Amino acid sequence: MRLPWWGVVCVMIGAGLADVALVLLHRFDLARPVTVAAGVVTAAVVLRWGMRKHLWFWATIAAFAALHVALILLVPWTTRWIPAVVMYPFAFVDLYVMLWVIATLARLAERREAKRN
Repeated sequence: MRLPWWGVVCVMIGAGLADVALVLLHRFDLARPVTVAAGVVTAAVVLRWGMRKHLWFWATIAAFAALHVALILLVPWTTRWIPAVVMYPFAFVDLYVMLWVIATLARLAERREAKRN
């Protein structure tokens, strides 16, 4: 599944504006984790776009976004260079956990719907 060109542009503009805001707030140390977290949450939404009509899906995405904000604010970050080979495995594990939770909730919602019918 691919994100349409306008989706890519929106994500890039949003991440860029967030980075500019962080620089203006003198919190450049948060630019990388904010950008990576935005990418991971966006990837989860794109990969599970078929569930967009369900309220539980958006509630789950909002909960994950809030969790990411809390972790970004609580963890001490550095502006020093970190190799991608060190950083991105954590992002992939994060994405995998998000997709697993969404899939589990989808199964529970299907079972609940089957019981109603």
